[in-house]
Amino acid sequence: MRPAPVLDGDIPVGNWVDRHVPAGLRPYLRLMRLDRPIGAWLLLLPGWWGITLAGGGRPSAKLFALFLLFGLGAVVMRGAGCTVNDLADREFDAKVARTAGRPLPSGAITPKQALAFLILQLAIGLAVLLALDPFARWVGAASLLLVFPYPYMKRITYWPQAWLGLTFNWGALLGWAAMRGRIDAPALILYVAGLFWTLGYDTIYAHQDKEDDVLVGVKSTALALGRNTRQWVTAFYGITLILIAVAGALAGLAWPFYPVLAVAGLNLAWQVATVDIDNSPNCLIRFKSNRWFGLMVVAAMIAGGVG
Repeated sequence: MRPAPVLDGDIPVGNWVDRHVPAGLRPYLRLMRLDRPIGAWLLLLPGWWGITLAGGGRPSAKLFALFLLFGLGAVVMRGAGCTVNDLADREFDAKVARTAGRPLPSGAITPKQALAFLILQLAIGLAVLLALDPFARWVGAASLLLVFPYPYMKRITYWPQAWLGLTFNWGALLGWAAMRGRIDAPALILYVAGLFWTLGYDTIYAHQDKEDDVLVGVKSTALALGRNTRQWVTAFYGITLILIAVAGALAGLAWPFYPVLAVAGLNLAWQVATVDIDNSPNCLIRFKSNRWFGLMVVAAMIAGGVG
């Protein structure tokens, strides 16, 4: 039996990257967080929501093709976002023990190499975008207006998680546009639902970094909300569920959508009931569990389409 991967700061070591990837490529995979896929899942899932809802919850060849295409796009664009973020934050990261070992602050990759790698990732993302119809291409390209300013939001506002929500949930609009060639009210409501979902899960995540954030002078909702975090996250998640239900109703999903969505909501309830904002491993586990919530929402939509 292989030993369980351990952490060097926030970087997993001893995992598949160390075992199977040539040494020269490892820093690039770590720069794009390929060894920590939860971020790609959280970027991908709103896109799958939009695709599934636009398709009426009914499986089809087009739906599955878009699922695969969005999967590739989510991996490379999440990687591009992480690269932009680490380029912007490399001086901050070097001052924090948890992030000092990342490829840029540690010197494993130079800024010029990271920039070249960013261009490669954006080129792959562009190829994915060009596989969509013209309207969806424009919707996807517009997301870059949100991607590039994001790393700087935590320097000017205590609500960078809101900007992340606008960015990470753009796939809800893009998925709908890819299926229908336009954007309708259910997609807009789903997008706002995703924004509140992100406000919840990323506030939990941010509590891992609050002491370091104070030291280096950056802001977050964890610092803004403090001891009131549980109440705020409860509200964020409650709004998320209500808006997803409204989007499903407007899209004409059948009644099985609602009980399955309620089951998905149990995950959010568990998070707020058991989160310990002063315990980093506790926060990380609850943050990562949002993948299962997102997948359950997809299942709820499919249940409502075939029900």
